[in-house]
Amino acid sequence: MSRIRKIVRLFALTAAAVAIALGGTGNLGSSPMCAEAAGRPVAISSCVITGDEVLCQIRADSVPSSDDGKFYVYADEVYLDGTAGKIVASVEAGQSVSVSFPLNHNTPDSNLSRKFLIAVKRGGQMYQVSDEHYITNPEAVAAYTSPRMDTGIKGILPDVGRISLNELQDLGIKQVIYNIHIDDICSGEGVPGAVPFSYNGQTYYFDAGLLGNYDALVKALNGYGMQVTLVLLNGGTGAYGQDLTHPLARGGVCPGYALNVADDAGTSHLKAIGAFLGQRYSGKSGCGQVDNWIVGNEVNARTSWWYTSSTSLDLNVNTYVKAFRILYNEIKGMNGNARIYNSIDQEWNRKSNPGSFLAKEYLDQFNYYINREGNIDWGLSYHPYNSPLYDPYAWNGPAVWVKDNLSTPYITMQNIDILIDYMHQSKFLNPSGQVRSISLAEIGYTSDFGTDKQEASVAYGYLKAASIPEVDAFMLFRQTDDAHEMESRLALGLIDLNGNRKPAYEIYKNLGTANEAAAKARASEIIGMDIDQMIGQNIVWTREGNGVVQ
Repeated sequence: MSRIRKIVRLFALTAAAVAIALGGTGNLGSSPMCAEAAGRPVAISSCVITGDEVLCQIRADSVPSSDDGKFYVYADEVYLDGTAGKIVASVEAGQSVSVSFPLNHNTPDSNLSRKFLIAVKRGGQMYQVSDEHYITNPEAVAAYTSPRMDTGIKGILPDVGRISLNELQDLGIKQVIYNIHIDDICSGEGVPGAVPFSYNGQTYYFDAGLLGNYDALVKALNGYGMQVTLVLLNGGTGAYGQDLTHPLARGGVCPGYALNVADDAGTSHLKAIGAFLGQRYSGKSGCGQVDNWIVGNEVNARTSWWYTSSTSLDLNVNTYVKAFRILYNEIKGMNGNARIYNSIDQEWNRKSNPGSFLAKEYLDQFNYYINREGNIDWGLSYHPYNSPLYDPYAWNGPAVWVKDNLSTPYITMQNIDILIDYMHQSKFLNPSGQVRSISLAEIGYTSDFGTDKQEASVAYGYLKAASIPEVDAFMLFRQTDDAHEMESRLALGLIDLNGNRKPAYEIYKNLGTANEAAAKARASEIIGMDIDQMIGQNIVWTREGNGVVQ
């Protein structure tokens, strides 16, 4: 999507001080990464489920020499490399051949979430001659393909203690996002009331009490006509989920830990959790329907939200991709219409925390591995917060942080079109050649510097998102203020700690409704410019200084 960007630098915060200068579109550039690793002469061009079989298409520009003229297909668990797995099929080698083997879904030998590679026998030993490739259509075995509840982008992180007050309905909420710690929902054999789940030849157990709470919440929200997104987190504290924490994450101190794809126990458990949740919240099991699943929170922020002890970008992304593949295939193997998203923050080209990775470099490396190992329909969950987080001006960010080209330190709602354009590149398209689903799954604005600024920011953010066809969700963070966040001047709620509705409540209520004109008029008054003109013409105001708000 091409857009004209108009950059306006404010030397004062009043409209009288505005000077407008026209700018051009940024150059997206190109990534040096390629989809195939050099030095491997054979490629698996596709790996799909057909009935009860897995069909692999194999191509080779030059057929490598071998003892017996055959290609051998290995199935590896994600924690294995090379020819360490098991041979599932062989075929006469050629430049274009196909081979099939049993899927063995929901058996001890299931191939649903394994990776496959081609090897040849040379001198009596096996040599890998292709990159790995995963099954890319797990939905083919889904027991359910539940109609999605796509009715609008207006979303929020709810205050579950206020669900009965009907405020979500009053606000016109169409989507709700909520966290689920997968380590906490695990239980054990012999625990009273534990919910058993037999999968891949083993029985796993889940906490009935916690599941009952999620069931009640999801069903209630669905009953209000609201779509549900759950964020899959690993807090590392669940007594029966200790095997879910990656060995490189153990011993760290962080709210979230990388998932264990390094051994059989963690990998098998993760497969079962994905299948269990996909089935339970398919909308067909009496427990409610979850349409969207986000794997982790801001996973590029390594020491903040998705911890490992390694500082290697490649290792961290590779580890995350393996967990993502498992959850993608297992969830969609139960509900074919579910969407699975990754999660990155707004720190596109600047780290505020040295323990993080840049959002852009993480996204690029994630996409590289997905393309190399079999493109799937993953979605992008992005958090376009202001910079700094407590900056109250969504429409007027600091020039030092918000720029109009790909080198911008941050991508916020002001320059979100840079991200949208970036995702239009051919290498980022989904298997159907379309731009991926983009969820603005966490975005909030503080009232700490004045409720009027929060009003205008909420209106600007929502209306900007609504103007972009590729955006499928705008999740306002949050319904009610959080005392801990307020210590950092982040009074992000529409409702204060005393239960009083802030003015931003009313403006968000009117957005996307027949009363939207009133919300736009109020926001335009605060901003000092017609908000439809600002968004429609993509006019971006920025201000001088270091971004610190006094």
